[in-house]
Amino acid sequence: MTSLRPALPAAGEYPFTRGIHPGMYATRRWTMRQFAGFGTPADTNRRFRRLLAEGQTGLSTAFDMPTLMGYDPDHPLAEGEVGREGVSCASAADMAALFAGIDLGAASVSMTISGPAPVALAILVVAAERAGVPRAALRGTLQTDILKEFIAQKEWVVPERPAMRLVGDLIAFSADELPRWHPVSVSGYHIREAGATAAQELAFTLADGIAYVEEMTARGVDPDRFLPRFSFFFDMTMEVLEDVAKIRAARRIWATEMRDRVGARDPRSWQLRTHVQTSGVSLTAQQPLLNLARTAVEALGAVLAGTQSLHTNAWDETLALPTEESALLALRTQQVIADETDVARVPDPLGGSHHVEALTDRLEQEARAYLDEIAARGGMVAAVEQGYPQAEIAEAAYRHHRRMAAGERLVVGVNVHRAAEEPPVAVHRADPAAERAQADRVRALRARRDPAAHAAAVAALRAACEGGANVMPRLIDAAGADATLGEMCDVFRAVWGPYRDPARI
Repeated sequence: MTSLRPALPAAGEYPFTRGIHPGMYATRRWTMRQFAGFGTPADTNRRFRRLLAEGQTGLSTAFDMPTLMGYDPDHPLAEGEVGREGVSCASAADMAALFAGIDLGAASVSMTISGPAPVALAILVVAAERAGVPRAALRGTLQTDILKEFIAQKEWVVPERPAMRLVGDLIAFSADELPRWHPVSVSGYHIREAGATAAQELAFTLADGIAYVEEMTARGVDPDRFLPRFSFFFDMTMEVLEDVAKIRAARRIWATEMRDRVGARDPRSWQLRTHVQTSGVSLTAQQPLLNLARTAVEALGAVLAGTQSLHTNAWDETLALPTEESALLALRTQQVIADETDVARVPDPLGGSHHVEALTDRLEQEARAYLDEIAARGGMVAAVEQGYPQAEIAEAAYRHHRRMAAGERLVVGVNVHRAAEEPPVAVHRADPAAERAQADRVRALRARRDPAAHAAAVAALRAACEGGANVMPRLIDAAGADATLGEMCDVFRAVWGPYRDPARI
């Protein structure tokens, strides 16, 4: 394939194909940000502190399903799910317990939550300020990517249009009051894990990001006020060279779109900053110790691609939440790459490879074709309402599994080199007492709070939702009056209605 751009600018130079910083890891190491969360806030706090003690350099919070869907742990729909796939966090008091003993003014905190993201940020601000940390000092990332929820991950609160309004309110508030905070992490990871191809992950992720930018510019917000704090989140699969090229193409497309189409003037606004996670769907329940090799290969790919932060999956995550031992091994995988190999000594070690450059060009062309189709459909919000990306991903997932079933796509231990017998392995077991403890905790909070202050704060939040004011100040007031996450999301549902995913074939 003929290169789209014969010249190859250096790392740190527009359009940042080779990396966003001139020296990359020779001058600044990627953040080792392991994803963790289970049980009660105190349970997860212990895991956080252990990982920090072992050399982790950033925190990443996994929430349980009720929290991700905007329900408190004592809600009937939460039964059996509290603390299972992440930590239960229903209030500012829970957030304070989650980060107890961790300086929120110094630690970089990531929270993977989208539908209730404005509520999560509000309770974090209240928890931090109660601990004496001003909101302007908070440093970290909130996922907030509601479009990928409708497309792939399926954890939502309200329909598309009001959800976009909430995203816009959060970004605008962060630009004004949280100068060190990344208010959105546009996530291709969940799109790829749902079955998308690399080109689809690239295109749909960038289209989501463009939709959030358009939401802000339609409000009259200067893109240079918020784009320097935008971030992304990509998947690294066993198709390592293709995924390296995908991230290189992502930087190139984003830079040209933000500079030439959006009109951003600050070079920081053109830079695509990304977190990468090794693939969860590449892990197998069969011969699960092989997942250590898979994760190491994928982590190496993330470093070769020039990620800004990295999570490495634990070998047992296909079976259960990671044990403390497997989580530590996952962190050590990053440390081996950083400290024992030479891949981090130069920017973009694969740059100039005929194959990688051709892949980068091909993926850019394929992604731009998708972006053109999305634009013709009226933009990404309209495309999501039409079910377009959902249908494309479903078809790609079907084709992938047909190839696996036919033996055209080999997976060791699954359709080739199978074991005659699978020995049992020890895995993390959820503590059923965590659900009772969290339900009791939220009921006790409701019993001790000031009812008048709570009612007034919730009423003011509803008025903001029904009107045109930014909801973030009212969410912070409500969190300060000890309103729970579920109660604040109930206000959203009362005003805009709950989202119900339409049946599509």
